[in-house]
Amino acid sequence: MTQPETEPVRPSEKQIGRIAAAAYIGTALEWYDFFLFGTTAALVFAPLFFPGDDPVLSTLSAFLSFAVGFVARPVGAVIFGHIGDRYGRRVALVATIALMGGATALIGVLPGYASAGVIAPVLLTILRAVQGAATGGEWGGATLLAIEYAAPERRGFYAAIVQQGSPTGTLLSTGAVALVSLLPRSEFLSWGWRLPYLASIVLVAVALWLRWRVEETPTFRALAARQEVERAPVLELFRRAPGRLVIGIAAYLVNNAGFFIITTFMISYATRVRELPSSVILNALTVGALGQMVGLVVSGKLADRYGSPRTVILGSVFSVVFAYPLFVVVDSGSTWLILVGYALTFGLGTIAYGPVGHLLSQLFPPRLHYSGLALSANLSGVIAGFMPALATWMLTRSGNASWGPASLYALIAVISLVGSIVAARIVRSSA
Repeated sequence: MTQPETEPVRPSEKQIGRIAAAAYIGTALEWYDFFLFGTTAALVFAPLFFPGDDPVLSTLSAFLSFAVGFVARPVGAVIFGHIGDRYGRRVALVATIALMGGATALIGVLPGYASAGVIAPVLLTILRAVQGAATGGEWGGATLLAIEYAAPERRGFYAAIVQQGSPTGTLLSTGAVALVSLLPRSEFLSWGWRLPYLASIVLVAVALWLRWRVEETPTFRALAARQEVERAPVLELFRRAPGRLVIGIAAYLVNNAGFFIITTFMISYATRVRELPSSVILNALTVGALGQMVGLVVSGKLADRYGSPRTVILGSVFSVVFAYPLFVVVDSGSTWLILVGYALTFGLGTIAYGPVGHLLSQLFPPRLHYSGLALSANLSGVIAGFMPALATWMLTRSGNASWGPASLYALIAVISLVGSIVAARIVRSSA
């Protein structure tokens, strides 16, 4: 189904590096905004926006608000997939980051339930939906910005460069929350938690400036010159490639759904159930993000040498292997074991995450690239958004034993492994 591309002469490797850096920085700041909500969901939003006598119900309410962002992501994927495939990658990417920055800054000034009543959680949920819509159009466009400039044999590597935005966003968000959480708890809940949200104003302004300076990709310019741009790319995607879309969703699932089990859910599990200091799990997430950055460098090199399909399969295998051990080390309560567990799980599991964008792009023709990537990632994101709440429910069903949420994570990893194997076979047969 993929088609050979006749494209303008590509820029030099140095110029491509600058373009990939612009895509990475914008993605990092976009994920900073999105992850910030997840980091503060249990620590801040549960007591301030969803107060109640039952802490479990309060946490579940906060996680459901968190999930709204994921429900909105396919909406953003449809909107920005249409814009990206119809009018260009650059236009869509500038719009997504402006939308995300505005929503995040407004969350930073929202009043809590105590002063505004029910309107507070309602506004929080609406702004979370706006964040989700922006994120829905971000990843696919940023990935295309990098790989559509790169030579075919280097696209796995540049796809992994863009993916560095995820651990960078994790580091920035968890680091910012860890820093303000050093304040006395009353001050942290009163005003300290707002500072990381307000800082988004400056960060997004930088990302907007960088993206505005990048020209449209050679692939899209070639499509426009040949008048091969689809009028309704999303409808065409569902008409011509629904099966490949399902495979793309499955292949991407562990990178989305699994991630939020071992981050957002784990913050609640470690602090509420295992009664560990919040600093232990936040530090583990920081170490995990560093491990992820190393793993992404490795995955990019593996993708260039052995191909993106094989590399994604390898990373999915690691995710299956580490599903239960990570929960075992958290249950141990040992700070050092937890740090090592997160470094290994993120570092090895993320090998699938690096070139998955390149793998997915090969499932769809160039004129449907943006829509195909965006919907594959963000329809899996709908499932991902409910993972913290579902993992919490699994935990209660298992009597607060970690095998419940660990089994959920293992199941997701197996689905992604199967999806990546099928995707790899399709790509080989289409070559």
